[in-house]
Amino acid sequence: MKVHRVLILLALLSFSRLAFSQTNPKGVAEISGQFITQEELNQAAANDLKGLESKRLQNDATLAQDKQEIMTKALDELVANKLIETEAKKQNIAPEKLLESEVDNKVKAPTEAEADAFYEANKARIPIPKEQAMPQVMGYLLERNRDQTREAFIKRLKKDYGYKSYLEPLRINIETAGYPTIGPANAPITIVEFSDFECPFCGGLFPTLKQVEKDYADKLRVVYRQFPLNSIHPHAEKAAEAALCAFEQQHFWEFHDSMFSNQRELNVDDLKKRAVDMKLDTQKFNECIDSRREVPAIQKDIQEGARAGVTGTPAMFINGRFLSGNQPYQAIKDMIEDELERKQAEQ
Repeated sequence: MKVHRVLILLALLSFSRLAFSQTNPKGVAEISGQFITQEELNQAAANDLKGLESKRLQNDATLAQDKQEIMTKALDELVANKLIETEAKKQNIAPEKLLESEVDNKVKAPTEAEADAFYEANKARIPIPKEQAMPQVMGYLLERNRDQTREAFIKRLKKDYGYKSYLEPLRINIETAGYPTIGPANAPITIVEFSDFECPFCGGLFPTLKQVEKDYADKLRVVYRQFPLNSIHPHAEKAAEAALCAFEQQHFWEFHDSMFSNQRELNVDDLKKRAVDMKLDTQKFNECIDSRREVPAIQKDIQEGARAGVTGTPAMFINGRFLSGNQPYQAIKDMIEDELERKQAEQ
């Protein structure tokens, strides 16, 4: 018992010394009589602490997105099962027989040409030789076709039975005022894109968004926010600065399109040459990019993106609904159409 008390006493003494050392009014460390102050320590740790805060914000947002995804998926399954049961009862057959006739029997087997095209487009990510991979590719494409056939069947049933969802999507409020914007101010659809001019996936999304802008011209507003991934894209921040310098002269979108059309030429000389080619006020542009005065604005964008759950680029928020990565046209269209339907239902 005495030994136990001694150990407790020693622990308390150690803790009190630790607490004293951390709250010493002279500083947090001492070298030859010179103290390192808490302020100096805060400044030294500032960048890492900022990164830690961004990570916390991203984790919070990601948790909310994951929860919403789980709830949405669960609702989709519940609805699909009830629709199948209802239709099967109407036809006086078992649900399994209904799926067999409406899905399994209508699935198109992939052709060798389709499998070959898929392999060629994805071979960089396939670790085995083509002859070994092709059976797996055929199986994957067959399963994908089945999923698409089932989705089309469920979509038809939803229409037939007047399906309505009252589960509101998770929406993140992203500031848009004062940022580069194209499209009508009163458009029913707003896409806020967080992007990186050096990111190849962002470059891949560029023509897709151009097509979306064309197809929904009077219904769509696009807002651009900066999210340069400096750790892997060495020219990204300067490109972001250049875009905002061009924005000062009301030429953001021309500069934006030029950089995404040619992502290989993004060093400072290339950026300054673009300004000349576009007939900008090059003195103002060069002073802007050399002064780095747009860096705080870029950091603000990165912080707000992190708070919204952005961890990579490209990332879009369609009326506040998160869509990550180089999404195909159909995925973006589906969300836009869903938003337009929701707007229509509110009227």
